[in-house]
Amino acid sequence: MFKIKMSDAKLWKNLITAIAALVDEASFNVDLEAIRLRAMDPSHVAMVDFELSKTIFDEFVSEESTKLCINTSEMLKLLRRVGSDESIELSVDPKTARLNMVLRSKYTRTFSMATLEPSSEEPPTPKLSFNSRVKTTATFMRDAIDDAMRISDYVKLEASQEKFTIESKGDLGSASIEVEKGSEEILNLDVKEPSRATFSLNFLSEMIKAASSVSDIVTVEFSTNMPVRLSLELPQQGKFQYYLAPYKE
Repeated sequence: MFKIKMSDAKLWKNLITAIAALVDEASFNVDLEAIRLRAMDPSHVAMVDFELSKTIFDEFVSEESTKLCINTSEMLKLLRRVGSDESIELSVDPKTARLNMVLRSKYTRTFSMATLEPSSEEPPTPKLSFNSRVKTTATFMRDAIDDAMRISDYVKLEASQEKFTIESKGDLGSASIEVEKGSEEILNLDVKEPSRATFSLNFLSEMIKAASSVSDIVTVEFSTNMPVRLSLELPQQGKFQYYLAPYKE
């Protein structure tokens, strides 16, 4: 049996939106303590690592470990008009294996959607060490990435003990966004050694756009020519991280 209730349906929508930035078919692992998802995009360039503790939910019933696979686009269609005053309830019909979704506010809306065959493959947690860690506002990252996209399809992240730089170069111009340690946009800057790496803006922009709807704070961790990890700060116990492989120039 699987059943969960959450008072903030909009938070659930935003989390699914952030997952959908990389994954079309999401295979959630549900056990007695949490809901988890670790999945790569179809090109195996990026990964999402997600976990919500049962303490976040108003009700969490899971009698055994199970997998729940959904089409994220289809779920978002049903969540399109979710308001900030709505609660959400999700449960699986044991007879039909369909996912039932109930949205409650001043009135009740009930939906049913098909579940998919769960994927048997789950990528391992990347074993990475990061030399640079930048804790910043999601708004700053979203605006800086948007500026970089006007110039190129790729962006270089660079960190020193004094500043964090986002830079892009194209055939017709360049853009450089610098923010110094101690500014209101940089909440923490921890650099063991200067780091720089280049990433695809096609992926990074989608991640940052989705991240800004989930969290006001984003932690960016990277080392020279190594993958970047973006960690979102959730309001309660939980984890939401993106990983993106570097672009080899």
